[in-house]
Amino acid sequence: MRARLVSCEFGAYWVSRRDSLAKLGPLSAADYAPRPMAGSDDQGQTIAGWGNIGVPGHEVLSERLERASRDAVLSRGLGRSYGDSALPPPDMREVLGTRMADRVLSFDPESGRLRAEAGLSLHELNRLYLRRGYFTPVTPGTQFVTLGGMVAADVHGKNHHVAGCFGSDHTRALKLRVADGQVLEITAESHPDLFYGTCGGMGLTGHILEVELDLKRIESPWIYSQSRRIADIDEFLVALQEYSARYPYVVGWIDCLSRGRKMGRGILDGGRFATASEAGEKPLPGRPSPSVPLMFPRWVLNDGTAKAFNTLYYWKHMAKEREGLRHPDAFFYPLDAIRHWNRIYGRSGFTQYQCVIPEEAGRDGVVRFLEALTAMGGASFLCVIKSCGPQSKGTLSFPQSGTTIALDIPARAGTQALVDALNRVLLAEGGRIYLAKDTFTRAEDFRRMEPRLEQFEALRDRWDPERKLRSAQSVRLFGDPVRRS
Repeated sequence: MRARLVSCEFGAYWVSRRDSLAKLGPLSAADYAPRPMAGSDDQGQTIAGWGNIGVPGHEVLSERLERASRDAVLSRGLGRSYGDSALPPPDMREVLGTRMADRVLSFDPESGRLRAEAGLSLHELNRLYLRRGYFTPVTPGTQFVTLGGMVAADVHGKNHHVAGCFGSDHTRALKLRVADGQVLEITAESHPDLFYGTCGGMGLTGHILEVELDLKRIESPWIYSQSRRIADIDEFLVALQEYSARYPYVVGWIDCLSRGRKMGRGILDGGRFATASEAGEKPLPGRPSPSVPLMFPRWVLNDGTAKAFNTLYYWKHMAKEREGLRHPDAFFYPLDAIRHWNRIYGRSGFTQYQCVIPEEAGRDGVVRFLEALTAMGGASFLCVIKSCGPQSKGTLSFPQSGTTIALDIPARAGTQALVDALNRVLLAEGGRIYLAKDTFTRAEDFRRMEPRLEQFEALRDRWDPERKLRSAQSVRLFGDPVRRS
């Protein structure tokens, strides 16, 4: 007997085909998705990504993706792409929301092989399997994403230097509805071009209906971590390489506002899953998650508050080094601890600029980028730095060997000029941006930084010559058509 999840004013329920109800309690993953905002589409709504920069439109939710995707222009999971990759093109007002299609279809505890509908969230996957000794092979910095979205963005994590990307390196099979209506079972062996084009293809090669992957075995759900407070960028880059050789999971936060001798100071975190003996019998508790209740006024975020936050965060790590057990949520998903934290940027919203500076650019390339950022006044509360391993097989997969930097930038009058300037520096270093985060990159800049785009467009010409599958981002960056009625 199959069941579906519905919500009403009293809570969330599983509703079986016989319409019996079993109270579950409050929704979790969906509660972390962006809320519909007042707008100007035919239902009076605006749909937005996590950056809260919206367009007129709304989601159509369904638990039956194969049927609902027949005429859909785009699928969307939990809306955690920061920019416009999961927003409808200007001539459309609907996208297919997948989050109700969240069933686990099969699981083999011996191999860890799992198959699920594309709308299953990583949060739910962790809830079901983490304490049973299984974990996703790659996790991004939030667990409020769907499996389909993780494939479409070919997400990477703190372990890219040793584990690669979620889709192209760890997904075993996909059920995909392509533009002509066919529903295909694809693997890297059966349809290599389509499979690797879908991994990182931002939903433009087809609607992902089901995902099959191998979970990895872990001895305990706890993380054994080591963190270090670091004084400047030179010390940071040396320590980043040291930690990357020692730990499978490594990430750093840097103060991107300090200049001179303090430029690039920050906190470096490395970790691995604790062994059974290290974790002992310590149970893994749930963690409270307060919510930002409303949009902050625009004046709250400014250069002064950003500098104050960066200074306080740096000195919060009083000891030079810390070591010990950490809750996996605190290690992998620190921002998930506060629901709707994106509201602190106010109604104007924000963008996350994430780029990778290739290994060939070396230490000087990273320093040149940070010098340009601080000189242009790119005030950011959040600036994350990680090492990336070799490029994966995904046609437009983001990471390549080098250093990735991600920073949140409030959407203001000068944001476009700032992104343009950062892209000029990035192009000079031979780097590229991450489509899952981008809102402001210009089409001509993206084409210059992405030589693989021609291959991706040729794939779409074969599978979707009429460009039935489109997004606001594909219109902006790839030149997809806008059809006027």
